[in-house]
Amino acid sequence: MGRLAQIPPEAFALAARRIMKRCDELARVSAGDGRITRVYLSPEHARVNRLAAEWMREVGMETRLDAAGNQLGLLRAVDRDAPVLMLGSHLDTVIDAGRFDGILGVLMALEIVRLLRVPGGDDGVWYSPFPFGIEVAAFSDEEGTRFGKALLGSSAVAGVWDDDWWHLTDADGITLREAYREFGLDPGRIGEAARASEQLVGYLEAHIEQGPELDRRGESLAAVSSIASARRFQIVVEGEARHAGGTPYDMRRDALLGASEAALAVERVCSSEHHIIGTVGQLEAFPGAVNVVPGEAKFSLDLRGEFDGARDAVWNRISRDLDDIMGRRRLRWRAREVHSAPAVFCDPLLQDVVREGIGSTLRAGAEDPLTLFSPAGHDGMAIGSVTPVGMLFLRNPDGISHHPDEAVSASDVEVGLRAFAEAVALRGAERGA
Repeated sequence: MGRLAQIPPEAFALAARRIMKRCDELARVSAGDGRITRVYLSPEHARVNRLAAEWMREVGMETRLDAAGNQLGLLRAVDRDAPVLMLGSHLDTVIDAGRFDGILGVLMALEIVRLLRVPGGDDGVWYSPFPFGIEVAAFSDEEGTRFGKALLGSSAVAGVWDDDWWHLTDADGITLREAYREFGLDPGRIGEAARASEQLVGYLEAHIEQGPELDRRGESLAAVSSIASARRFQIVVEGEARHAGGTPYDMRRDALLGASEAALAVERVCSSEHHIIGTVGQLEAFPGAVNVVPGEAKFSLDLRGEFDGARDAVWNRISRDLDDIMGRRRLRWRAREVHSAPAVFCDPLLQDVVREGIGSTLRAGAEDPLTLFSPAGHDGMAIGSVTPVGMLFLRNPDGISHHPDEAVSASDVEVGLRAFAEAVALRGAERGA
């Protein structure tokens, strides 16, 4: 706590302004013309890694690119063999993204290092003031935009890589294995990215909320209690393609209408449940001709919940509704699960340090810090399998994310930095700093 008392208030304001400027700078590194698109193992991925490495070295960190393409920076403890507290988020984006999702967390982590580091003496080296080092992770593929599989970078760090993923392909038919080699990585060395639990004392991530709860309540910050469990499905509906003009309604087996009714059923079922969210984000009809009754339809289902059991119960209910819908319409359906992740509960101790960090920023007499459940997924879902995780949410005006209108204010970033620094310092105090 003594270290924080020595930091002048204007340092937090300056850091917040630097973060906002760098978010703008990273937004210009994009594959899209006039929109932000930055996917795994792309030239844009390489460019933002180089920028992040430059900024890591600027604050005194040792840098390296790991075997999965994650950019890492290390501020060592005086004991070079000490474990590390990992801070960070991701630098990849969805297509036509906002400029803060993930990126804000990486840049806030860098500024925490700048604020808390201590000089090591005449050699000009900077050190962590705690009995652990501080590592900043700029994860490479949280979104899963290119290969359809989320959390690839952080999964490699957590040591839960699945060799079946090497056969994943992008829209151009390039396999993940081929993309690794084109990027300059060796697929045979992926295991080197894995970290052992004894190397880490925890993982803390700052992130915009990606929802409206903080904005609705007029609050800047919240601690996170858990990250949603998730299942994703690709669903195929089979009917019969026939002439649009010559086929009467009583003979039609219209796959698109069946899929559309199924999408409405997802909304009806999920909206009646607590903390269950179901989204049909993709829908295609085949053969896709203006004068042909669709004989096949394909749609996606993204299903999330606070608890695994409740999520699975809702999937069972949706499945029964699909049986009924397709039966009435004389259609067939099948589902393929393409992603499954259990709920990850933030560590009680790290929840406490985040809440105390937020509490340090509140005016006298204010209510206790908020604690929110995160329906959105984060790298902590993977990292939680190897070390305790904690998260800090920052207000996201109107709750819009994965969209160019995504926003956060410099004033909220400033107060978020103060809370995050307090949380890190509290973790240090608990470890005997």
